[in-house]
Amino acid sequence: MNPTYDFTGQVAFVTGASSGMGLATARAFAESGAAVSLADIDESAVNASAKELTDAGHRALALVCDVTDEEQVAAAVDRTVEAFGRLDMAYNNAGIMPPPTDAADESAAQFDRVNAINLRGIWASMKHELRHMRAQGNGTIVNCSSLGGLVGNPGRAAYHATKHGVIGLTKSAALEYGPRGVRVNAVCPGTIATPMVDAMVEGGELDRAQAEAGQAIDRLGTAEEIAQAVLWLCSPGASYVTGIALPVDGGYTAR
Repeated sequence: MNPTYDFTGQVAFVTGASSGMGLATARAFAESGAAVSLADIDESAVNASAKELTDAGHRALALVCDVTDEEQVAAAVDRTVEAFGRLDMAYNNAGIMPPPTDAADESAAQFDRVNAINLRGIWASMKHELRHMRAQGNGTIVNCSSLGGLVGNPGRAAYHATKHGVIGLTKSAALEYGPRGVRVNAVCPGTIATPMVDAMVEGGELDRAQAEAGQAIDRLGTAEEIAQAVLWLCSPGASYVTGIALPVDGGYTAR
């Protein structure tokens, strides 16, 4: 049984919210009483996800947002505050996994694209969330890093560089904003059963059995398990927790 939280009267903002860990987290925030803005580059998918929540009686807003464009990110955060009156929690989840590439062969274009989404996108999201939280004097932010922010992996140099960078952003912002009432943490998912991972398995980039065998809990994680970690980090139960990179990886990084 998962713990329950009461976020009634609070407002959450989630990027990459149309599927996978983003949608699971948006759904969990909504079920805990929060109003939720769902931001995603896929217009039809994010509209459908927000409609799922509003049809269930929750307050939800769909926002089309490309996190590589800072102006779009700023507009999405501002629209959230306009619609719901404040911003209390954010889960900066949008990210991609490029195909595995030999470090000597990776193109600058691929490096720039993964950096623009995975690192600069989180930087822009956090920047504009902090503007509102700074004015309020409170708030919580969770950035999505990865087990790839804690370890290396052959063929994934650019991806792991971005996820290590997310942890650096998180720690620095936590130190800067802790005295201002804002907590900033990162969650580091392991191999999670999401549409992105399913596509990697189908495309031959990931062997599911090997992935399961590489951790202490011999199964893939679920998007809902990541959502629960995010909600805890945003809850009063984590009121003395800031600047951490929390592995939720079935024990992968315990090796």
